[in-house]
Parts: sequence; structure tokens; C-alpha cells
Amino acid sequence: MSYRIKSKTCLLSFIFGLATSLLGLNAYGQASPNAAGLGSWPTQKPVRLIAVFPPGGSVDQVARILAPAIQAELKQNVIVENIGGASGVIGTGAMVRSDPDGYTFAVVFDTHGVNPSIKDKLPYDTITDIAPVTLIGTSAMVLVASKNSGIKTFQQLVEESKAKKKFSYGSIGVGSLGHLAIARLAKTAGFDWVHVPYRGGGPLMQDILGGQVPLAIGSVFLVKPHIDSGGVIPLAVTTTKRTAELPKVPTIAESGFPGFNAPAWWAVLAPAKTPPAIVNAMNQAVTKALKSPAVADKLRAQGIDIVAGGPEATKDWIGKQIALWGKFVIENGIKDAP
Repeated sequence: MSYRIKSKTCLLSFIFGLATSLLGLNAYGQASPNAAGLGSWPTQKPVRLIAVFPPGGSVDQVARILAPAIQAELKQNVIVENIGGASGVIGTGAMVRSDPDGYTFAVVFDTHGVNPSIKDKLPYDTITDIAPVTLIGTSAMVLVASKNSGIKTFQQLVEESKAKKKFSYGSIGVGSLGHLAIARLAKTAGFDWVHVPYRGGGPLMQDILGGQVPLAIGSVFLVKPHIDSGGVIPLAVTTTKRTAELPKVPTIAESGFPGFNAPAWWAVLAPAKTPPAIVNAMNQAVTKALKSPAVADKLRAQGIDIVAGGPEATKDWIGKQIALWGKFVIENGIKDAP
């Protein structure tokens, strides 16, 4: 095949077009998806976003707030699928077993950093089988009381507990950060508190509203709607500073337990062998989604401090959480129910 070049301008255009074609660049000299290692992603099929807890909890709500904004960034449908159970293990396992083609991700909660220490055997390796994508954000957790518990303030709870009155408290599951935070508080103070695990925030809130359990610990995101409606009584938050969403609620640290700090967190993960280019592209899409007013305003209104961390920062955060809470779990012999 031969080409007849009629002018210098045409010759330059021809050379530029040939070069960009060979290098995988677009008309502006930018890398095309193929050249960037993305192939046809994400055009082939909808993206699956697994919420690793049942409907009604904070993981479910965070995933459903994020999904439309990620969809707008990717220009591809993003479908939220709830796969709950075992403090997030079942849903995370489903994500790990999925093809690492960039079409399956998971939104996980702080239990992800505790499960390696508290579960006898996981169906995946928390480090080697998973590619961190984004640390979504962190939040205070709130210890709340049911309306028929008789408890009105954290100080009252402390005084009655010191008088050897027994209390039970619910969390979203064995090994959840809420469980461990309150277990650490009870151990430090010598309180006789019994943990009641649930399979997620939805069932937990249902029982605290119905008075089946007197105390519950959950993220601001989870409990604030029920505080606002008068369904539960806020007692204290688990961070060192009061949260702007509940400014009148004291911290545990200021209420006689200095230094107490246990924030909840959420992250997006992918199967380990997902191409790094796709992991980075998904991180960019989630980051942009988190910065959009439609998402940021909703998350902040529920007490979530947006982080939007990159893959490496997210990996570092998760590693530190595993080390921190794993030490407490091992030292106190905490194990999941058989």
C-alpha cells in the first residue's frame, strides 16, 4: 500500500496520526484507555458493588449513596448487592472469588480490620487476596440507650455499672469495632456488660427501638436518624472530640476515660488480581464521587469525615487497624461465636 502526500501540512498530519495510533493516544495526545491498561473497562457490563452487610445498616447506605455518583463518573451502571453475614466475611469472600476484571468491588466496614484476629479461619487472606481501592471516611460511633432502659445519660450508666448492675449492649457483630470499643471500655472500668451480636445495623436498630436490648453501639450514620426521631437516647461518642452532628453528646474520653478513641471507617476493595490501572481508575471515580455535593453533603450530615484515600494509603490504614485491634482481641481471648 502506498500513500501520496500532497503537502507539508498533510505530511505532518499523517505522521502525527500514525504516531498516535501506534502509541495508543487520542487526538489530543492523551493516553487512550487501552494504552492506560484499562482495555474496554468499564464498557462491557454493569459494575457490581457488594455491600457486605444487610440492608438498613451504614454499609448499605454508604454504598447506595455512592453508587449513582460512581455510575455518573464511569458512565456505566453500578448495581449495589447486599451480601451480609459473619461481620462482613461472606460478602468480602464473594468479592474475592469474583473475576478480577474490574466489575466487582465491595464496600466494607471496620470489621474488615478485626476479622483476621477474631475468626478462626477466613475464606480469604485479608492482605494478599484483596486490593484496597479507597478509604471512604471515618466517623464517631455513638453509644445509645433504648427509651425503656431507664438510662438517660452516660454518667448514670457509669454509676449504675459501678454499683454492679449488669447491662447488655448490641453491636453489628462479634469483632465489630463497636463491640471491641465497648468491650475495652467495660474491661478498663470493670463493668459487667454482656455483648449481644447482630448481623448488621438494620437488625440492631430494630431491637434497640423495640427495647429488646438496652444499649447499642453504632456509627453516627446508623443511629443519628433514630436520635433525631427520639427513638433512642444518645449517651456518648467514641472519638476524642465531639462530633458536629451531635454537639451536645459528650465523648467517652471527657467522661472519665481520657484518651479513649475508636472511630468507625468504611472502604472500597477489589479482588487482588484486579489490574492496577483499573484499581486506580476506580479510586479516581470514587474520589470524584466523594467530592460531589450530592454525596459529600449526605455523608457529612450523617457524621462521616470524608478521607478519599488512595490505594496505598488505604492499604496502610487497614494494616494499622489489623495490628491495633488484633492485639486487643488476642490479649483478651475474644473469639467469634462457634
